[in-house]
Amino acid sequence: MGNSYRDLIVWQKAKALAIFVYRITEEFPKQEIFGLTAQMRRSAVSIPSNIAEGQGRNSKTDFMRFLCIARGSLLELATQIEIALELQLGNQEGLTGLMKQCDEVRY
Repeated sequence: MGNSYRDLIVWQKAKALAIFVYRITEEFPKQEIFGLTAQMRRSAVSIPSNIAEGQGRNSKTDFMRFLCIARGSLLELATQIEIALELQLGNQEGLTGLMKQCDEVRY
């Protein structure tokens, strides 16, 4: 299938999104550490991880399957961001920025 997953723009954007999720969720209330914070971080890390794993399989069918899994994690994260916004957890501007990054990765 060619080059490294690191060369994929979608992987680069997804990794940046995961890092931003970690930074934004640091500001969430401590009681959310095992709740929404953990869920958002897990979803965010899953996105670039599945892109990398799929690309590493050297099969277009496997790659497409892992891209679908990554997309599911992306939509899961977007839902969690919406919940965090409505609950007014953390930095609202940062959460809005996360949602924009989700859209960038998605499209």
